[in-house]
Parts: sequence; structure tokens; C-alpha cells
Amino acid sequence: MKKLNEDLLDIGGRKFRSRFILGSGKFSLEMTRTVIENGGVEMATLAVRRANAGGMENILDYMPHGVTLLPNTSGARDAGEAVRIAELARELGCGDFVKVEIIRDSKYLLPDNTETVKAVGLLKARDFIVMPYMMPDLSAARDMENAGADAIMPLGAPIGSNKGLLTRDFIKILVEEIDLPIIVDAGIGRPSQACEAMEIGAAAIMANTAIATSKDPAAMSRAFKMAIEAGRLAYLSGPGRVLEHRAEASSPLTGFLEDR
Repeated sequence: MKKLNEDLLDIGGRKFRSRFILGSGKFSLEMTRTVIENGGVEMATLAVRRANAGGMENILDYMPHGVTLLPNTSGARDAGEAVRIAELARELGCGDFVKVEIIRDSKYLLPDNTETVKAVGLLKARDFIVMPYMMPDLSAARDMENAGADAIMPLGAPIGSNKGLLTRDFIKILVEEIDLPIIVDAGIGRPSQACEAMEIGAAAIMANTAIATSKDPAAMSRAFKMAIEAGRLAYLSGPGRVLEHRAEASSPLTGFLEDR
């Protein structure tokens, strides 16, 4: 079994020790730095509008050195808009990673898988490292993989809901069938839920609201770090089997009386 310090997350040929990706959208600029440091985060999302603040404070100034930036295409309603936002992010110095986020549904904020598949192909042709946010659907995930995605980011529950791993069974299917890192994004509300996602084989977790709405975001970020590491170690260790319709003693029930 790999040791945790040898078990690296590989996305588009870039390697990361941390499997905790931070969504930074709900944090103050100062808190962003603190949460990243406490969580051992090596990759963090940012909205392009926060990196292009027009004379106001810029989130890029608060990102610790060495953190990989993951600009998202928040606000995009189709593939063309997603490409324009990604290219703007690269021009602003945010690098080649992009989280494709295309949402036309304003009530439930569910991603549009069809437009996302189109965007993946367009962005890959422009040499981006593409990480699409999506509804956990096997056919759509295969289309994104074939279009050149470098990771797949299915939602666990609606954005900002903190409802947890509602799509667990579908995420498990993606883990088993898609030969790319599966990163659970959106809806994870507790460290225990992040741990469960890692136990079933998720490659990483993205969290934002769960930490930002906690009473102590700095401490909660550390809790998520520990939970993600525990879940990954459990997955690598191979969890024990489950008995559905019988019990099995954990200690011998016979033999010791005869030895007296």
C-alpha cells in the first residue's frame, strides 16, 4: 500500500500532495489565506471578477505562494461564455487550469452537462487543463473524458446546500467507470461526508460553504484536511467486508474453558 506522502493527486500531469481543494468564493480575502494554510490546501478556485477588481483589493494578492489557481467560469450560461471567461483568467495570470461551470438554471443552480461537454472540447483545444463541474451522469462523464477533460467534478448535492453526499451511488459509478480523478464538488457540508466520499474512491474534495458558514472557518478547514486524509487512507487500506444477514464473533467463543 502507498504511504500517504507517496500518494499524489495527478491532474493534467501536475502533482499535488493535498486532496483538499478550496472554493474561495464565500471567504473574505484575509480569511482565504488563513483557511488555505490551515487546510494544507494546494489548489484553490477563484472567480475571475475577484481577480479583476478594478482598483479594489485583488484576491490574487492573498493567495499563499505555491497555491495552484483554479479559475472557474462562474456566470457562464453556455460553452462560448465559458471559453471567454477562461481566456480572460489566463490573461490575468491565473494559469492554465480551469473549472468549467456552466449554469442556466437560476433556482437550483444545477450544471448544464450538454454545454459543459462542448466547453471541455473547446478549452482543451486551447491547451487548458480542464476540470468540468457536472451532474453525476455516466454518459456525460464519458463524453467529457473523450473531449479531453483532465478530471471530473460531480456535485454531491446542490451548491451551497451543505446537504452532503446525496449523489453517492452515482459518484461511485463514476469512480468505477471513468479513468480520471473524480473530485466531489458542491454540497459537502461536514468533514464526515468528505471522509465518506474519499472512502468510496473520490480522488479529492472541493469545499467552500461548509467552511465559510462554520463558526470557526480556520479550525473547520483543518477538520476537513484530516477527514480527507482519513478517508483516503481508508480507501487505500481496503475497508473490511460487510455481513448482511448474520453476525460473527470478534473474539473466540469456544476453547478457553477446556484450557483451564
